[in-house]
Amino acid sequence: MAFMRLGSKSEAFHREGQTWLCTTGLVSDVTIEVGDMKFHLHKFPLLSRSGLLERLIEESSNDDGSACVLTLDEIPGGGKTFELITKFCYGVKIELTALNVVALRCAAEYLDMTDSYGERNLVGTTETFLNEVFGNWTDSIKALQTCEEVTDHAEDLNIISRCVDSLASKACADPSLLGKKKNEDETHLWNGISMLQPNGEDWWFDDASLLILPLFKRLITAIKSRGMKPENIAMAVMYYTRKHIPLMNRDDEQATSPSEAEQKTTLEEIVELLPSKKGVNPTKFLLRLLQTAMVLHASQSSREDLETRIGNQLDQAALVDLLIPNMGYSETLYDVECVLRMIEQFVSSTEQAGIVPSPSITEGDLGKDGDDLLTPTTLVATLVDGYLAEVAPDVNLKLTKFEAIAAAIPDYARPLDDGAHAWITDSEREQICRLMNCQKLSLEASTHAAQNERLPLRVIVQVLFFEQLRLRTSISGWFFVSEDLDNPELLHQSGGNGGLLKPRGENVREKVCELEKECMNMKEELQKLVRSKRSWKNFTRKLNFKKKSECFNPKDQAKPEV
Repeated sequence: MAFMRLGSKSEAFHREGQTWLCTTGLVSDVTIEVGDMKFHLHKFPLLSRSGLLERLIEESSNDDGSACVLTLDEIPGGGKTFELITKFCYGVKIELTALNVVALRCAAEYLDMTDSYGERNLVGTTETFLNEVFGNWTDSIKALQTCEEVTDHAEDLNIISRCVDSLASKACADPSLLGKKKNEDETHLWNGISMLQPNGEDWWFDDASLLILPLFKRLITAIKSRGMKPENIAMAVMYYTRKHIPLMNRDDEQATSPSEAEQKTTLEEIVELLPSKKGVNPTKFLLRLLQTAMVLHASQSSREDLETRIGNQLDQAALVDLLIPNMGYSETLYDVECVLRMIEQFVSSTEQAGIVPSPSITEGDLGKDGDDLLTPTTLVATLVDGYLAEVAPDVNLKLTKFEAIAAAIPDYARPLDDGAHAWITDSEREQICRLMNCQKLSLEASTHAAQNERLPLRVIVQVLFFEQLRLRTSISGWFFVSEDLDNPELLHQSGGNGGLLKPRGENVREKVCELEKECMNMKEELQKLVRSKRSWKNFTRKLNFKKKSECFNPKDQAKPEV
């Protein structure tokens, strides 16, 4: 820690209550009042060091030689700082430190204590010491913290900007060059979010979090301008949020907490500080911040900013974090309106980025070259389907809102359309089933749907029809034989292997003929089914649907419930 001793005399003052008296034995001829403190002093030591005091004493002196009284309520640092200045003027030893040098520098400027009023006066002395302070990270943090008490004066003297620049340059430097190491004992997990930064790059987070918000903003802005990685900026802002918005913490262990009004102001400023680059801010943190913004009734612009950020990287969200309690006037348990806006933002951002694949892409294309482009959208589709399953039991959730969320994701984003809808009426069930693509049901879900009497008849027919087509395609692909086997030229081209393929082709044609007959039988049975839906189980048993489905190994998918 940097420090400097000035003066050579021993203590020459003593205090009685709020009054300071000089112990030189000479009668005081000037009284200076600073706030509720009074200093009984002598004119000569003061006017020989301070231009302002020289002018004030000259203006206030009486012809009768009586003591004059001066008021210095505007002096930076107040009575505590003026006490040190008084000792300096009398040549008494004082110690400059990172904690008092800023106030002394500002007060010296205010009192006009330049070298014109004595060599090595306080302006030059404190300025020299400040330059030493700026060379050390810890002292610079302490000095910047004290600027809060004399903000206007420190701003005028460029102390704040110089201190911020000094800190920013050190924060961006290699921590090993500064001898900084990360604290291995510190807990780096907060609200399920890892706070750990590689190579000890988080060494300055804790010190920076000690600053008041305006100074922290200045520091982050300066660090950004020096090119620090946005990931580190995001972590620093998150660390500051952890300290200053207790409502963000699941387990609030702070003895004293700022008011909700103060936390609201801090949150709104924090949102503006977050890096704009997509994916840099953890989605879990943004969602937690959004929930807190709702609790604190933060500004509309802050909430919209957070919704936009989350929407742009919604594929990184977890289902549990999307279950945002409803803070508005709606009767629903969860804030489905907010989630819908974020889904729409995700779809809009992917379309604007030009990474949306063709709507003609099918489930069979997922393993091809377009797979990478589909991944984020497919993840969000799965997330949305899980969200719908969570909010569906809410009896206050309107069908139109349920449909809006389900339809917000493009059809091509869902490789499978298995889902669950349990409590709705027949007409509502019909509306929801229109959102389901029967071609994208898993084999297990199709089997279940074929036996589910609660499903609308139209849906069951579609499920059976597409399963028959899928079965036909699978058989053809299994034998590596197409319907072109009827072409004798193809058989002739097969050469010596033609004799081996011909019986297999004949078997496939027989299978196809059987399927065609079953389709015809299905049409006839459907006419009967329309009249009596109770015969459905016998109908499916007659088609031997279950037996054929068991020839395959279905994936473990959720069964649709309506």
